[in-house]
This record gives sequence, structure tokens and C-alpha cells, in this order.
Amino acid sequence: MRDRDDSTGPRRIAYVLPVYNEEDNIEVFHAALVEATDKRPDLDFEFVYVDDGSRDASLERLVELRAQDPRVTVVQFSRNFGHQLAVTAGLDLVAEARDADAVVVMDTDLQDPPLVSLEMIDRWEEGVEVVYAQRRTRKDTAFKRATAWGFYWVLDRLASIEIPRNVGDFRLMDARVVAEVARYREHDRFLRGIVAHVGFRQEALLFDRDERYAGRTGYPLRKMIGFAASGIIGFSTTPLKLISRIGYAISLFSVLLACYVLFVRLFRPEDSVPGWAFLGVGMFMLSGIQLVMMGVIGSYLGRVYVEAQDRPLYTVAMVARDAGDARTDPRRHRDMGVLDPGAKP
Repeated sequence: MRDRDDSTGPRRIAYVLPVYNEEDNIEVFHAALVEATDKRPDLDFEFVYVDDGSRDASLERLVELRAQDPRVTVVQFSRNFGHQLAVTAGLDLVAEARDADAVVVMDTDLQDPPLVSLEMIDRWEEGVEVVYAQRRTRKDTAFKRATAWGFYWVLDRLASIEIPRNVGDFRLMDARVVAEVARYREHDRFLRGIVAHVGFRQEALLFDRDERYAGRTGYPLRKMIGFAASGIIGFSTTPLKLISRIGYAISLFSVLLACYVLFVRLFRPEDSVPGWAFLGVGMFMLSGIQLVMMGVIGSYLGRVYVEAQDRPLYTVAMVARDAGDARTDPRRHRDMGVLDPGAKP
């Protein structure tokens, strides 16, 4: 990747833009993005759209955009692999091309204002290597805000690294950071945790998050819970440690309870509890705790099993990029084909 101080030509900013069922948003979003980036004629821009197996006409809209704007690159997945892997594919493509000085990651639903990315670029030019957009306000439902607060509260107390609150994947990363992120190949990805783990100089940029322009969110409750679990399990072994602590606490409680029962039995037999109801409740409680603990252990073992299989992170059905920019990748974790410019898949 080019040195930031290289004066041989304008610096290039690549936008990585994951897309899933956004046919009603793509044209409006791209127009807003172009309007914003036109304010910086001193920079070159590339717009890398990654279609995450959309079931609507999103891909057709992207191909039309590419025919109108040669700066548009289109990556098509063979199926839906998820938002985090769509972002990963875009970052991989940019990292392999080695022609971008910085990368901006943002969604295409217009909740992330394109103009904010220009402020990120200003911060980057001042020497900041990661500029992450931190939500000052968010126009989400009360349930979404409450669950987000709970997730970050738990993550703050369990994660082994500091992950900023109220931060999504909307951020700018210097080329060096992108190269480091590309080295992280785990399957259950939590990119905001990976970027925090990489380090470098990172700063927050406060912004007001808007509502979706059209369509429905690609993150229903089920996916949100899975994503939260990936973040906690991927960056913390505290749940495993809690199992031991809970076990010690229950063992201590059991010893104290046994001493109490023995004391009552010997010295105050009239107060002893007849029957087995108390013991039965205790057995059910302990059985439930054991099952929860086994579930936590199983989650970690499942991640180990997935990583041991070493399967490809994703499969790319097509890449539409300028012929001069096309890159082939011999590494086996990807399978990229190149589509001639302007051609349809």
C-alpha cells in the first residue's frame, strides 16, 4: 500500500459497502455518497459494494451503478454469509490490491450519513489511524436501545480488551490497519473487536444516526443475539472462569447447608424439615446450573471445532472491477472470479 506521504498522485480512499436486500436504498445511497465525496476532488475514491447473497434486485442495481460509475466495484457472494464476512471480503479485496491509502466501512441503508465519512478523512489526514463513528443519538426502538446498552454493559465487564460503546462498523481505517485486520481469519467474526485488538491510534467521532431510508434491517433479534455471543466469546474467557467460580460458590453453599442440617438434626430436631421437597428443589437448581455451564463450554468447543475445520470464510461468485485493478488470489480461503467491466453476471 502506498505511503501516506507519497506525492506521486492523489491518495485513494476505498469505501467497503456491504449490501443485503437493499434494492430500494442503493441508488439513493450512492447518489448521497457521490455528492459527499465530490467535496474532496483532491482524492481518488473507489466504492466496493459486496452483495451478501441478496434475494431481491440488489445485484442488478449494483451492476447498473457500475455501468454508470467506473469507480464502483461489485463483489457477489455465492450465498448469504453474513454482514461481518461481507465486510471482510471487501477489506480483503482492498488489502490485496494494495492501492488504497485508507478504507471506510459503512452500511448502505443511509443510517450512516456519508458526510460523516469526510470528517473521518479529515481526522485521518491529521494522523489518526482508526476513526470510529460513535453514536451520539440513535433513532431506534426502545427495545433496540435497551438491548444495545445491555450488550455493551456485559461486554465491558467480560472482554479482555476495551471495545468502545455505541459503535458499529462505521469507521475509517488506515491501510496499515486494514493489512493487519486481514490477518485475522476466525470464522465467527466480531470486526469492531478485531479492530480494537489490532490497536494503533484510534479516536471516536460523534454523530447522530438516522433511521433506515427503506426496507427492513438485516439484523433481526436472532442475529443480534448470535452477534453479541460472538463478541463475548471471541474476546473473553471470563465465562469459562465464571463456571469455576460458580462451582466453588455452590460447593461452599452446600458445605454450609450440610453443616446447618447436621446442627438442626442434632440439637434442634423439632425444627428439622421433613420430607425431600427441599432436596428436590436443590437438585433441580443444580441441574439447571450444570446445563448452563455445559452450554458455555459447548459454545467455546464449537468455535474450536469450526476453526479446526479450516473451511473458507466465504465464496465469491463474481468480482466486477476495472481490468487494471483486478487481482487474483492464490490463497485457498477465497475463490474470486473476475467479471469484465460492464458485463452482467
